[in-house]
Amino acid sequence: MKAVAFRQNLPVEHPDSLVDIDLARPEVREHDLLVRIEAVAVNPVDTKVRRFHAPPADGSWRVPGWDAAGVVEAVGDQVSRFRPGDRVWYAGDLTRQGSHAEYQAVDERLVGRMPESLGFAEAAALPLTAITAWELLFDRLQLRDAEGRLLVVGAAGGVGSIMIQLARALSRVTVIGTASRPDTAAWVRELGAHHVIDHRRPLAEALREAGIESVTHAASLTHTDQHYAQIVEALAPQGRLGLIDDPAHPLDVLALKRKSLSLHWELMFTRSLYRTDDMAEQGRLLDQVADLVDAGRLRSTLGEHYGIINAANLKRAHALLESGRARGKIVLQGF
Repeated sequence: MKAVAFRQNLPVEHPDSLVDIDLARPEVREHDLLVRIEAVAVNPVDTKVRRFHAPPADGSWRVPGWDAAGVVEAVGDQVSRFRPGDRVWYAGDLTRQGSHAEYQAVDERLVGRMPESLGFAEAAALPLTAITAWELLFDRLQLRDAEGRLLVVGAAGGVGSIMIQLARALSRVTVIGTASRPDTAAWVRELGAHHVIDHRRPLAEALREAGIESVTHAASLTHTDQHYAQIVEALAPQGRLGLIDDPAHPLDVLALKRKSLSLHWELMFTRSLYRTDDMAEQGRLLDQVADLVDAGRLRSTLGEHYGIINAANLKRAHALLESGRARGKIVLQGF
């Protein structure tokens, strides 16, 4: 099968940072689906794995990719939810080969049914970011059906684009998104944010100018170390702060004490990394997202379509993500 892979941690501009190769089809375990990949999306985790995760010690290839939409080709002996021919979507498992290949083996517990109303490219844009946003909003920040004011820092990116929609669909919070350019600010408003502020300015000051004295919840999706002091200032007493990025400098947790603020980390790979008892929640979560999409309550966050799945196009996608200027999700389709 065709695949895009690497075996050295290299800058994206290096000719061998991502390479077109041929591999054998993956073997299917008892709980696995073998999926024929139709479309994929690219996420910051792809760039981090390419740059920092040690390739296999034996010199073999590492296939990245943690967003996919495709068709079930075969199933393992213990599979109960899917059968060949089903259209599925998922974000996969960091410990296994990724989706940038013609076929991928994935545990059915991490897989949901693809929305009937979306094509493969539109669907591929959603799984990883939808899982991340859902878990952060509802498992960590406890926002389901809640009221209050939610600040989303970095709202125009992949996670922010679906987080705004989920917060509007499943809670009663006022959503304030941050964006720094006219096009990204317009995107954030289009997705449903009640207010948009510029994160290049002090956040607490920008909020006050928008008539918002404080927020009850904050989701910091990028550059948390740069915005941390301002987020703490903006949060109301007993507020909640959730984050997903990798701050370059340690965060001062003592700054949270005076207001009794709580800090919550979200990594959507935790369940699959540790094979938790509730791992199947991710499949059920994706089914619920599919229902919301088909009901017209959520839309795809596809931002740009980069063509077919190959090394050259994936390098372009990695470069855009590393620039910090992406809006929505970058999708590739077919081989």
